[in-house]
Amino acid sequence: MRLYNIILQRYEFFVYLQKNNSMKVTPVPQNVAEEVLSLNGIQNIGHANIREVSKIINEIEQRTGVEFVRMEIGVPGLPTPEVGVEAHIQALKNGISSIYPPIDGTPDFKKEAVRFVKNFLDIDVVPECCIPTTGSMQAGMATVMTVNRMDKNKEGTLFIDPGFPVQKAQCKMLGHTYRSFDVYNFRGEKLREKLEEMLSDGKVSSILYSSPNNPAWYCLTDEELRMIGEVANKYNVVVIEDLAYFGMDFRKDYSTPGKSPYQPTVAKYTDNFILFISSSKAFSYAGERMALVVFSEKVWNIQAPDLLRYFQTDKLGRAYLFGALYALSAGTSHSAQYGFTAMLKASNDGTYNYIEAVREYGERAKIMKKYFTDNGFYIVYDKDGEVPIADGFFFTVSYPGYTGGELLKELLNYGISAITLDTTGSECQGIRACVSLVKAKQLPLLKERLELFHKQNG
Repeated sequence: MRLYNIILQRYEFFVYLQKNNSMKVTPVPQNVAEEVLSLNGIQNIGHANIREVSKIINEIEQRTGVEFVRMEIGVPGLPTPEVGVEAHIQALKNGISSIYPPIDGTPDFKKEAVRFVKNFLDIDVVPECCIPTTGSMQAGMATVMTVNRMDKNKEGTLFIDPGFPVQKAQCKMLGHTYRSFDVYNFRGEKLREKLEEMLSDGKVSSILYSSPNNPAWYCLTDEELRMIGEVANKYNVVVIEDLAYFGMDFRKDYSTPGKSPYQPTVAKYTDNFILFISSSKAFSYAGERMALVVFSEKVWNIQAPDLLRYFQTDKLGRAYLFGALYALSAGTSHSAQYGFTAMLKASNDGTYNYIEAVREYGERAKIMKKYFTDNGFYIVYDKDGEVPIADGFFFTVSYPGYTGGELLKELLNYGISAITLDTTGSECQGIRACVSLVKAKQLPLLKERLELFHKQNG
């Protein structure tokens, strides 16, 4: 009888708490996330990087057995095209793995790179200026390592934020200073004014941004790209354009080789450019760490005596290739170059449509964004000019009354993960959601958990 009374009292207390909304019943018990964060020494999850957040989620899942809807990390979730896989395998069977790769790329790789840039960007480049790197991560490190050292009187990179946090970390590792601003309030003509303000003292060596953007998925308009190019010309600054999500603005079809529309690029408006074209997302080849770096002939042939402080040459292209890349890895995977080459060739020949293969990301994002907005959230970076942003690999959301860190911490209790905008250089409050690892079968689960979140927090 005594046990029965205790159980009854506890049940009545539970009902009381529920009625008074002083305790929430959530998929993940309320105290678990707090304990895991504490054990990992994370006082504010709003400042945690992607890998730290992933570790936290792994531990919560192990403790509770609750499957998370994981939106924190941009790992591609689609299979690699068969044409690339077969070429990669064949290269290995032919014994290529026993031979050091040419550091500047195989002849076929360079040939198809030139064709790809012409077919899908409508830009003419030469084979010498097309270089394979171990992903865009290495491309970024090698680029700032050389470009920012061309002039001892300049201080580093201007980041158009929000952006990929590791690129700033690379500058810090190299001892470079940098500047940045959140583009949220500087779209259109305001962008030119802000760039002029940031560059007018002549201290900046390079401008770096991504479009489509990680994390906000906005795309710079042609007019904004023109502004960047014109300002770069005026102040003799190298523009580093990160095209990690090449062609993945699904509002237009950039997939037909040699025909308009083409992937927008600053290279239309300046010859002070370096482009990063990653194989990870558009070609789902992330595990092989392959990217294509494209220099304009002008930038490749820059002669800068101050480079001799760090390299054996004052020619930028040679310093990049035989200084930075040689010291970092002495080239990239030989067999993976064959795989990437095959995918570039198939795209160039029109036998493989790289956009159709990844369009699923946009379809998934459209559904997920609606689940969020139907439950009290709003899209933070919502427009390019007057046009709503595309549905793609990422999107950003916020919830009234919450900072980004508070929102992410609360969502952990509902089995939903993301990263905050705080870590990306954004001045806005909210989170970045990635759609790539959210499985189709999890979409109803996401909807259910967001409805519960809104009911208990709205």
